[in-house]
Amino acid sequence: MVANNDGMLRVFWPNNLTRTTTPGVIVGWRNSDLDLFVITVLDDVEVRSVEAALRMGTLFRHSPYPVVRIFQLCDRSNMHVLGTLNHPDLPDRFESTRICAFTVPGAKRPYIYCPPNAALSVQIVLFDPPNPTQMQYVSLEPISLALGRGAQGPRYAADEVDLQEERHRVDQLVAKLRFHTVVKRAPTKKELALTSILRQMNCAQEVADLLQKNTPLVGPRRKRSLSVSERVVESAQSLYAFAAVSIWTLFMTYAFPTLLYLFKVGIIGHRMLAEGVLQILEWPLPLKRFQLPDSRQPVNGSFALKDISACCQQVHLRLQQFSYYPTQYSFLRRRHATWSSFPTTNSDYIRFYNSLWLVANDVIIGIALGSFLNDNAAATAQFLGTILGDYTIEGLKRMIRWLMSYPGGLKLNTELAAFMGDLFLWVIEYWSSTTVMLILPRLPMIVYLIGCSSFAGASMPIAIFSDLLSLTTIHIYSFYIASARIFNWQLTIIISLFHLFRGKKRNVLRNRIDNCDYDLDQLLLGTILFTLLFFLLPTIVVFYLTFALARMTIISLKATLDTCLACLNHFPLFALMLRIKDSKRLPGGVHFELLDNVQFQLPSQSGMEQFEHRRGGDGGEEEQESLSTSVAYIRLSSTPLSLRQIFEQYFQLWARIRQHYLSPKVVFRLLTGRFVPPLGRSEMYGLQYSVLPRERATISEVWRSLSETQATQANGSVGNPRNRTSSLEASGRAISKQWK
Repeated sequence: MVANNDGMLRVFWPNNLTRTTTPGVIVGWRNSDLDLFVITVLDDVEVRSVEAALRMGTLFRHSPYPVVRIFQLCDRSNMHVLGTLNHPDLPDRFESTRICAFTVPGAKRPYIYCPPNAALSVQIVLFDPPNPTQMQYVSLEPISLALGRGAQGPRYAADEVDLQEERHRVDQLVAKLRFHTVVKRAPTKKELALTSILRQMNCAQEVADLLQKNTPLVGPRRKRSLSVSERVVESAQSLYAFAAVSIWTLFMTYAFPTLLYLFKVGIIGHRMLAEGVLQILEWPLPLKRFQLPDSRQPVNGSFALKDISACCQQVHLRLQQFSYYPTQYSFLRRRHATWSSFPTTNSDYIRFYNSLWLVANDVIIGIALGSFLNDNAAATAQFLGTILGDYTIEGLKRMIRWLMSYPGGLKLNTELAAFMGDLFLWVIEYWSSTTVMLILPRLPMIVYLIGCSSFAGASMPIAIFSDLLSLTTIHIYSFYIASARIFNWQLTIIISLFHLFRGKKRNVLRNRIDNCDYDLDQLLLGTILFTLLFFLLPTIVVFYLTFALARMTIISLKATLDTCLACLNHFPLFALMLRIKDSKRLPGGVHFELLDNVQFQLPSQSGMEQFEHRRGGDGGEEEQESLSTSVAYIRLSSTPLSLRQIFEQYFQLWARIRQHYLSPKVVFRLLTGRFVPPLGRSEMYGLQYSVLPRERATISEVWRSLSETQATQANGSVGNPRNRTSSLEASGRAISKQWK
């Protein structure tokens, strides 16, 4: 710990100790000669008795866990008596090993007495000690609500030119960084000591409770004998307790192990069934190598059902969560193996119960939605059939027929518009006769099945509706691909012919425009082709813009459905509840606030009673000899996690969507007829998989974790105390090493 040589006495004082006015002994950590950390005040005890009790370990008796863990966490080897509180006699000289503090009734701040000849300024840092049993703690780093699991799955390959441009841009940035020197200021010793002080704050409440519990072992022991009525009541309570303990012991000895074993077998059976379904959903499809439109680089990788279907993805996510619950619960049970001041499982606790809460809400909303769909299956099927027929069939036909004439008074090429319109109308007729006619008669049964799937959660019908939307709009997607390809080809040819007019050509090898000499026949043929394609371009543009707008509308609707799924599967509901109820469980940093200085008068040779009398008297009593002391007060408080940090992953998801669809590159692709791939399902579902581990636990690991949990419970209840202590020491040692 840093040595304080700046002539300032710095004392960290809990706010809950300012209410006592009785004399006592201050106990805490001595970080340096002038840096003191107060833990608690022991009333009605002597200083020598407390010092002896600290040396002998009397105040640490009946500790549920090894006290050495607390000392290791706080970076201290022992605890000290720091001074006295409300002592009647004031010292003549200042001693850093024995400070003199006192509190005044009605005041919310303590006072540290320093004689004028000490030449010291006093700084008191007030803080509210967090309650570790309620999972409160103070931290410099914000609590993490995610596991940092990166999104997995196949990605759409970018254009080769785009990859080269990105590599070139990164190389330029790296080259620029070499000309600059990044100066990083080394943290001072006081800044390094702040982490240890915050750990001491986290342990203050738990250590103070232990010291207060053992205070009767140090102070005077007063115990009277029980009266006759009290003995009768105690005997009756003892008989009732004996009967209750006997019944509970029989249940825990014979019935509970059998029920627990059956429960574990059920969990393993569910895990095996889930593993089989997960293997089917993750089985790679025979699409290992293919080439997307407008991509010069083929896509290498495997696609599975979960990467294609939203319904399969939702089932995969739920099974992943159910497979992780036993392991996560076993990990949370291990937090009882050491002191609660080690906040190693707080993030997992929030993630676990937030996931359970979201699943429960999803099922509740799904039951209501499923009941509504089953009761109104016919009306819902009729409504969906009307929308499907009006917008994907009849509405599209009307739009194409309008484009075949003179849309908006625009003069198009009649023959080309008729050819493309008849082609698209023929595809729509074939699609409506073969596919839609198979779906519309069975639509009530499909709606009823969707309603039944809603009992598994409201996310299931949303995912099924997203898949049905993709299936029923395949013809619109094919129209967009065909029109975009024709428009891109025609635009590319027109640009090449324009270079021909200028006597230039594009050098593909060097990616530049070079001069070129053309013959008269070449120029004449280029002129004819350029004129022909240029006057046919408006007809192609009209059809392309129509289908591109329809495709962007479908993509927006699917993105909205995926956003609803993200809210149902990963909304930080539990974190918001904690933010409102108990913000100390969501630390986002610390905040120092300088309070107003307080001037107070102390009598030089009198007790606290005279001080209180002088404080309540009039100004005529100021004739006595007095000393003045100035104390600076600082309030240290925990900054709760902001709403921006709670919804950080949603902001990242919105940034991905905005970067993918609203960037200038995407607008350029749309204007040039290049393919705009939808945002990958792995990117959309990366938010929902962020609370799951990268690799799920195997069946043997789940069984081992459940067995370890049962063994810990057995050791804690009827096992050998030495074995229990050794197991707790092993777990506590691992947790303390992880926390530090």
